[in-house]
Amino acid sequence: MNRTALTIALLAIGGICAVAQEHAAQGLVLRADAAHRRLVVSCDPIPGYMDAMEMAFSVRDPNQLAGLKPGSLIRFTMANRDRSLYADDIHLVENFEPEPAEAGSLSALAPAPEAVGIGRPVPDFTLTDQAGQAVRLSQFRGQVVALTFGYSRCPNPNYCLRLSRNLAQVERRFHDRAGHDLVLVTIAIDPEYDQGAALARYAKSFGAEAASWHFLTGTVAQVHQVAGLFGMNFWNTGGLITHTLHTVVIDRSGRLAANIEGNQFSANQLGDLVQSVMERHDQAGQPRVPPLQ
Repeated sequence: MNRTALTIALLAIGGICAVAQEHAAQGLVLRADAAHRRLVVSCDPIPGYMDAMEMAFSVRDPNQLAGLKPGSLIRFTMANRDRSLYADDIHLVENFEPEPAEAGSLSALAPAPEAVGIGRPVPDFTLTDQAGQAVRLSQFRGQVVALTFGYSRCPNPNYCLRLSRNLAQVERRFHDRAGHDLVLVTIAIDPEYDQGAALARYAKSFGAEAASWHFLTGTVAQVHQVAGLFGMNFWNTGGLITHTLHTVVIDRSGRLAANIEGNQFSANQLGDLVQSVMERHDQAGQPRVPPLQ
């Protein structure tokens, strides 16, 4: 949402807030600015009150923003005071899906290498896509990358299928920018099966074009190494893979912009996050975060 549209939305919500002063809210953090006590959130709809939308809030206590990063899922109280919107009582949303929780427990027993931190460069890697072409992460420098993990035989539609469908909706939303300003990546975590024709079928099931959406594979060791960059881990036990859920956004300079854990977010929220990263750069192509107005 551009600044003008956001302002209009805030004025509309301000009018509603004159009647209803507080509401329980949830959403995906797009920006957290402790210095200016400001927060931008892609909010879930609140039935009977507002549609899903991107909104900016003031925060009275900057300590409430500690630990919040782009991609954090939060619950909070949306409050209107003196016709200004505030986010109060902010809490991170935990992912209680059973399989990711089990995978998290396994990760504690056999921890992966330390993941890349937000704002840090993502190390280069090379894998093979659905067209049989070698793909290097570094070849996408200058473009925003939205990346997730999955495998074609995943039995739970709320896991791999949902995360890749999120990418499909992001591709549709930014269709005119996909392939030259935005690149989508799904890394197959069952590389012993999802390779060659099977990987191509998996990509085709989402209508993926190899020029803009790369389904990548490699050896099991290579995929584990790449997954570890983002704190993602998986185990194959007799064909059934236990894994954590991660969706990643990398900015044009190759730095990690966001790492969303779990699946408790919408494709629209992921699109808002991708858009915020695409817009967050200066003329030299380096990311910057200007103060909120």
